[in-house]
Amino acid sequence: MSILVGKESRVLVQGITGKEGSFHTRQMLDYGTKVVAGVTPGKGGQQMEGVPVYHTVAEAVAEQGADVSIIFVPPAMAADAILESAASGIKVIVCITEGIPTLDLVPVKHYLRDKPAVLIGPNCPGLISPGACKVGIMPGYIFQPGAIGVISRSGTLTYEVVDQITRQGLGQSTCIGIGGDPIIGLSFIELLKYFAQDPETRGVVLIGEIGGTAEEEAAAFIKDHFPKPVVTFIAGQTAPPGRRMGHAGAIISGKSGTAREKMEVLQKAGIRVVLDLTKVGEAVQEEMGS
Repeated sequence: MSILVGKESRVLVQGITGKEGSFHTRQMLDYGTKVVAGVTPGKGGQQMEGVPVYHTVAEAVAEQGADVSIIFVPPAMAADAILESAASGIKVIVCITEGIPTLDLVPVKHYLRDKPAVLIGPNCPGLISPGACKVGIMPGYIFQPGAIGVISRSGTLTYEVVDQITRQGLGQSTCIGIGGDPIIGLSFIELLKYFAQDPETRGVVLIGEIGGTAEEEAAAFIKDHFPKPVVTFIAGQTAPPGRRMGHAGAIISGKSGTAREKMEVLQKAGIRVVLDLTKVGEAVQEEMGS
């Protein structure tokens, strides 16, 4: 089983006629994802890889029944693209775009509170339910269907950990890159709630990084409310204070947000913390393999 997306998901691509949008549309189609529509204002009526292109998301939803969107539009227009999807009835919105101004996302978060839509990202690799649906830019061949959920702030580390899990013969139920910006859509806690309700997800791997308090908040939630085993890895263990490492949200401010602090909080909550990235797969096998 999987969360958020599956074999029946009907995906539309916002920005499908651009370089990134067209490339990853082909990749998603090759994986077996049902990409039913694309949206590029002013280019409606065209086709891209056999996929019909519309001027607006509302048209694509009305004519093709799209219920998932993936956004490949420039940063200046990305917030509006998210709002358009939510207003048109899309249920799962995945924003790949990097570099969106933080203040642009404040009204987006406010607007989504009153909508049934959920947002993944921005500045993320997307999500995948192996063997069923890929809505993102991740290399599909490293994934295999299984029972381990993965939630990550880091795209590259997601691939490394997934490859280890696959080599352990466990596979994944759904893998989600939540993004590394200061303001994002679904959080660790919100996604843990989804995985808790999925009977076929045996446990979860949580990949965090320096900056913010998301991992500490997740630790408290896991301790009190999450019934399945969790393995964690925190990136940035040698990062100096005050320097941003990769993501806009990965910055240590004062004494908070350090990798050591996050790992200590997780360990105190009784959660398995792996110090060596290359050992995550082994830890998952020990905690969830039986």
